[in-house]
Amino acid sequence: MVECWHLMCVSVCGRAGSAEFRMYRLLVAQVLLGCWSVAQPFCPSQCTCVYHGHSNGTGTRSVLCNDPDMSDIPVNVPVDTLKLRVEKTAVRRVPNEAFYYLTELRYLWITYNSITSVDPGSFYNLKVLHELRLDGNMISTFPWESLKEMPSLKTLDLHNNRLTSVAVEAAPYLVNITYLDISSNKLTTLPSDLVDIWPPFSGILPSANASQKTVLGLQDNPWYCDCQISKLIELSKMANIPVVLMDPFLTCSGPENLAGVLFQRAELDQCLKPSIMSSATKITSPLGSNVLLRCDATGFPTPTLLWTRADGSAVDNTVVQESPGEGVRWSILSLHGIVLKDAGDYRCMAKNVAGNAKTYITLSVDGVETATQPIVLNITKRPDADSKLVEPVTSVAGTGIPFSMSFSPALLTTKAAISTQLPLSTKKSLGPGEGVQRSPPAGDKPAKIQQGKGGKGLMMNEKTKKKADVRYIEVVEETSDTAVLLWTSEGLPSDTPLTVVYFPYDAKDDTESIDAEVGQGKLLLEYLIPNQLYTVCLVTKSLASGKEQCVDFRTLDNAGNDRQNKVLVIVSGIACAVAVPLIVVLLYKILCLCCKGNSSRSNGPDDDLSKETYLKFETLTMKQRTLNGQANDLWARRQTQESERMLLCSRSSIDSQMTYKSDSSRSEYLC
Repeated sequence: MVECWHLMCVSVCGRAGSAEFRMYRLLVAQVLLGCWSVAQPFCPSQCTCVYHGHSNGTGTRSVLCNDPDMSDIPVNVPVDTLKLRVEKTAVRRVPNEAFYYLTELRYLWITYNSITSVDPGSFYNLKVLHELRLDGNMISTFPWESLKEMPSLKTLDLHNNRLTSVAVEAAPYLVNITYLDISSNKLTTLPSDLVDIWPPFSGILPSANASQKTVLGLQDNPWYCDCQISKLIELSKMANIPVVLMDPFLTCSGPENLAGVLFQRAELDQCLKPSIMSSATKITSPLGSNVLLRCDATGFPTPTLLWTRADGSAVDNTVVQESPGEGVRWSILSLHGIVLKDAGDYRCMAKNVAGNAKTYITLSVDGVETATQPIVLNITKRPDADSKLVEPVTSVAGTGIPFSMSFSPALLTTKAAISTQLPLSTKKSLGPGEGVQRSPPAGDKPAKIQQGKGGKGLMMNEKTKKKADVRYIEVVEETSDTAVLLWTSEGLPSDTPLTVVYFPYDAKDDTESIDAEVGQGKLLLEYLIPNQLYTVCLVTKSLASGKEQCVDFRTLDNAGNDRQNKVLVIVSGIACAVAVPLIVVLLYKILCLCCKGNSSRSNGPDDDLSKETYLKFETLTMKQRTLNGQANDLWARRQTQESERMLLCSRSSIDSQMTYKSDSSRSEYLC
């Protein structure tokens, strides 16, 4: 462009006084038009391209496409475009790799169109895109995985669409988003893992970057307020956190009892964050032993448990989980034949949609891990050794540990003459239900070695036997005098005899043993001493000693039971004192009623009356008067009908006979 201006000045100045000035002016116009065509790339016919130049010679280009007749995303946009706006058009779809050649694009606005679908590869190669706005469309499903093509994206605007859900897979791609607007959609819930990317659930302290805020637009959605969005409801109630809600007055649309209630005032039923506890926080176990780590969690919905190392790395060990009831779950991590690298912190995390909790268990390994190289023994034969039985004095090369050995010409057997005393762990006062796992160190076994040629040196190769695999042993349901023992054993024949041995922790002489079976077993230990620490071991009789696995437990204190019994006796006494007088009064009333009934039936004259019920009636009729008739012949008898004889009346009506003084009275019935 500078060269074009220079050429124009030279041409004008050189020919300013000549007659051919007009010809040169046309030439200059052509040069300027050519230079402008080079500096100004081609712009789509339905768009407006604007170049914003700066004083330092640089500039930015923006393109606006707002033709209502445009039905497709333009494909010939200048490659140096920094901002592209496609607004109020008839575009219905964003095709695959629609902007792959716009490598310098930082702002992409496709707003208030008719877009219904977005291809997962639509935003391919937009590595420096900072802002993506798709608001005011009809998008019902957004390809969240497409966000991985935009690692620099900070602003995502999807408000005023038709989104019905946000996939849980979107969480990793939304971590760096500082402005997310999903308001005015049809969202009813959000994944719990998605809320975990925002403080304080993300674990990032607010003071880490106080100037950085995350803006969320969640309003105008039909939120269903249940345990699934309990974290979102809790987030709306928090203050002084690096998350800002565009509209803090979010409301519930369901269920019916919470419709119209603000998030800040919503109280959710049957929604409880996990609570977690471990059997022990610190465990020290000998090298090569088996260790069981256990954690228990409660919450609603029932939480899930996950074991990891303290740094978050996964553990490659056997994990057993079980949920004995709704809202409760326990998990056991089995470590077999621990080595020095197994020492460290183990994390058990409980998680549900309402939140998460975690606990740590520190494992220490007691012992020195030896190398796997063969041990060279230097043997010096005594002068008085018998020809059949040789007893040389040996030492391990490099260690100075003496061995006493006896061997025949065919086989040489060694046994360590010293024993290592392992330090005893400090006794701890255990609460009910706590079990600190401890395993005895593996005993030293005789090792077979073969004498080398020349009698100068021998190589001792360790030969180990396969250990019986006792997966876990656990004591549950402790009471003051009973406990339930659970175990699982593998790798043993079905007829292998097992023995359960238990004794008070400080009285090993008082040992009790019970025969058991191989596999999964359950045993009730009875007649235990209240508030006593016990040790129970599972021993395999067919194997050498040192193969057993033990666990400690404490029985409950029956002082609480005594208090409960006293309370029960007092309550029972009060109930009896109130109920007994009422029962006596009721019996008295019943007896009185019975006596009155008997006395009424014992009256003599009334007994005869009660026997007669039906009476016969006679009918008296008046005679017709005659001139010669007498006065005493006024009444005459007639026979009554059958229906009249069966008329029922009371015997007592005799005393209430009715008489008539008038001679004109009609016939009367007398009982």
